Amino acid sequence: MELAYIPSPSRGVIHLGPIPLRGYAFCIIIGVFVAVWLGNKRWIARGGRTGTVADIAVWAVPFGLLGGRLYHVITDYELYFSEGRDWVDAFKIWEGGLGIWGAIALGALGAWIGCRRRGIPMPAYADAVAPGIALAQAIGRWGNWFNQELYGKPTDLPWALHITSSADGRVPGYYHPTFLYESLWCIGVALLVIWADRRFKLGHGRAFALYVAAYCVGRFWVEYMRVDDAHHILGLRLNNWTALLVFLLAVVYMVVSAKKRPGREAVVEPGAAEDVSDGKADGKAEGDDEGDSKSDAAISTKADEKDDADKAEKTDGDVKDEAQSGSKKS
Repeated sequence: MELAYIPSPSRGVIHLGPIPLRGYAFCIIIGVFVAVWLGNKRWIARGGRTGTVADIAVWAVPFGLLGGRLYHVITDYELYFSEGRDWVDAFKIWEGGLGIWGAIALGALGAWIGCRRRGIPMPAYADAVAPGIALAQAIGRWGNWFNQELYGKPTDLPWALHITSSADGRVPGYYHPTFLYESLWCIGVALLVIWADRRFKLGHGRAFALYVAAYCVGRFWVEYMRVDDAHHILGLRLNNWTALLVFLLAVVYMVVSAKKRPGREAVVEPGAAEDVSDGKADGKAEGDDEGDSKSDAAISTKADEKDDADKAEKTDGDVKDEAQSGSKKS
């Protein structure tokens, strides 16, 4: 009997009347908001405009979801197109099944379209959103916990995941919580990219490449622990080979990019600097107007004081004349 373990939710969906609220979908949505929020802060810090990251995310997120689903369906086609399966289930994205490799690939295509429409360099945008994507993955992995999926080998460790569902061939028991391992790894990747970006001033897509390489390292060993069905090539799961290949490509890109284009981009969004300058100029103009108003008020006050002094002098003169006149009469 296990004295300590991570319990699985009894169900992954709550119905609010006729509306189903799915934990998996909530994790994806929250992850997207975190990625956009952090990406926006980093983009502004690099000299970009507020809202640009969100505008491009309108393109990147749908493409990413489509790419993630396509990768999953293609690599696990037997779940949807084999005998006894319903191919319509391939469209039920809310039930789980997103491949990060397809999500990044097609998400990058969507981001490229958005960047091209805004006239900004795609590598700079990728650098800004890289840590946010890692955090989005960390949050999104908890969707697997709601669905009781993607766990590892049996274990008696205190943090074992208790699987209670027997659907789709699951065997209730205690397993390695690989969803948790990958979630924690992704948080570490986000912190690594933020630190390295500040320390080495990464630019031209190198921060994004670092995120990709670091994620692949973690995904390799987490994937090795999983026990769900997967295609194998030379004894390794397909996703292990994918992680290895993508890792090598990311490292090569970082090395080549650092030699060809060291440092960061001087301008990440054309026109953003002019907007800041215009804002300062407007503030200065308002200050000048205020100063002119104060000067006018001071001049007016001095003029009033002079008039009062003239009146007082005239009054004193009248009094003296009257006094002299009275003396003569006496």
